[in-house]
Amino acid sequence: MKPAERRLRREIPALRRHLTMSTALALLGAGLALGQAELLAGLLADGFAGRGRWTGPLVALGAVLALRALLAWARGALAQRAAAATKRDLRDRLTAHLRDTGPRRLAAGRHGETATLLTRGLDALDPYLTGYLPTMAATAVVPLVVVVRLGLADWTSGLIVVITLPLIPVFGALVGLHTAQRTARQWRLLARLGGHFLDVVAGLPTLRAFGRERHQTRVVREMADAHRRATMRTLRVAFLSSLVLETVATLSVALVAVPVGLRLLDGALDLRTALVVLFLAPEAYLPLRAAGAAFHDSAEGIAVAERVFTLLDDADGAGATDGAGGSDSTGDTDSAGDADPATAPTARLLVKAPAKAKAPVPEARTARLRLDGVTVHHPDRAEPALAEVSLTVHPGEHLALVGPSGAGKSTLLALLLGFVTPGAGRVLVDGTDLAALDPDAWLAQVAWVPQRPHLFATSVADNIRLGRPDATDAEVRAAARAACADGFIAALPQGYDTVLGEHGAGLSAGQRQRTALARAFLKDAPVLLLDEPTAHLDPESEAAVTRATAELMRGRTAIVVAHRTGLLPHADRILTVRAGTVGPAPARQAAADLTGLVRS
Repeated sequence: MKPAERRLRREIPALRRHLTMSTALALLGAGLALGQAELLAGLLADGFAGRGRWTGPLVALGAVLALRALLAWARGALAQRAAAATKRDLRDRLTAHLRDTGPRRLAAGRHGETATLLTRGLDALDPYLTGYLPTMAATAVVPLVVVVRLGLADWTSGLIVVITLPLIPVFGALVGLHTAQRTARQWRLLARLGGHFLDVVAGLPTLRAFGRERHQTRVVREMADAHRRATMRTLRVAFLSSLVLETVATLSVALVAVPVGLRLLDGALDLRTALVVLFLAPEAYLPLRAAGAAFHDSAEGIAVAERVFTLLDDADGAGATDGAGGSDSTGDTDSAGDADPATAPTARLLVKAPAKAKAPVPEARTARLRLDGVTVHHPDRAEPALAEVSLTVHPGEHLALVGPSGAGKSTLLALLLGFVTPGAGRVLVDGTDLAALDPDAWLAQVAWVPQRPHLFATSVADNIRLGRPDATDAEVRAAARAACADGFIAALPQGYDTVLGEHGAGLSAGQRQRTALARAFLKDAPVLLLDEPTAHLDPESEAAVTRATAELMRGRTAIVVAHRTGLLPHADRILTVRAGTVGPAPARQAAADLTGLVRS
């Protein structure tokens, strides 16, 4: 038994109940099989002997056959219910794990593979749960019962069955090892195909702009062909296994039937006993043959279960996941890293985490934010993203962060959002460790505008309402006007009711930025975290948004990652983030940093 199978049976209560019920039903089925063999053998023996007692045995035989049919239906129904409960349990655990996983690490994964695992992947467990497990329960019970009865009827036949029974699992295991390897490879190819296809669809505009769409068409076709070939190879092995098992079982039954026939002709065995042996011998091999066939049908499900548990064991949760700073290809998201992480954190704001005993959240409007000796390491970087950073932000203070891309500015914002847990040091809110606070209650007091915000495939108004779902239409329009977004929204086909495409398709980068800024105006949170809110804007729009942002910052604690100089006059302090360290920004150095960023 593979570790994934043991863990499934250990951790899924519905599966344990399913196994118990399957074993009980298999035992009942074995008794019915014995009864059917006895009744049928008696009827035939009496018929050949010329005795005419037919009515009672026929009625009993009909009742046994009906009970076996009812038993088969009950096994199937219970298996379907257990399969549904098991898949629901695994999906709930996976989605809870993904919800609690740190956004940066989540964004670093291949979303297409995860989607394939949650949908098509978990459905592949059906053959294992509805076919293989009930058959294995029958394998543990039926052959033993049948062999005992055969031994009582004819010990020679019972001995032959005992000797030949192990041949089926031996041959099945030899072929099954090869099948498991091929099935695992088939699943990996399917997951890779799903992930790559999603990436291609998401990046199709970029591919077309660079004239690479035809190349990706060939790549997807080649990957699909590789998956098709792997599937056909797996099916060939499965068919070969069925042939081997059926041949072994047939020869084993023949080894029982031929001596029984010869002894019957010699008069050494009576007809009733011979018929009982002939009827029961196939029943001893049937569960093993069915288990061999079901194993190949369920091999993909086992591969999926292994992948599920690998994903669940990948991290203990959001805090543990991002304790090393998360998985971030650039180490900081100032220039390119926010494109993907923006999606996962925004989605995390929408999902309620399980209720936990947390410390009460201080009033953010009067709270002092402090980083106390914070160090953050990214797994793919030898140098820390932030190294022993200590920083205090007073209530109502406006702090600007400047510095080169990849220096750690967005990592610092992610720390204050709770998306990254420091490997050393603490993030304090009015003296309380941020890790001890309820994340939903803290995020309710924070407005965040990333450099590349995520917009959902819903109306413009609903995208602005992300932080305040109960906001009125008038409040949404007021927030849009404050963010200088009402002009382009009014020009859309249905205005505020216009439904956007995925990732805000239909809006320009600057329009998406102003829509995200409108969210911050509407949420009216006391703490603002702004990752260059004027990015991707033309000079006229930048000037308008700068004025609006300066007004939004008034009376609030604001931390701004600045790539341009527009918001710097509205900052009380300017700090330079460089190589994981934070320090005061001399005027000349700040100007040099900003000049370099603007040129890049």
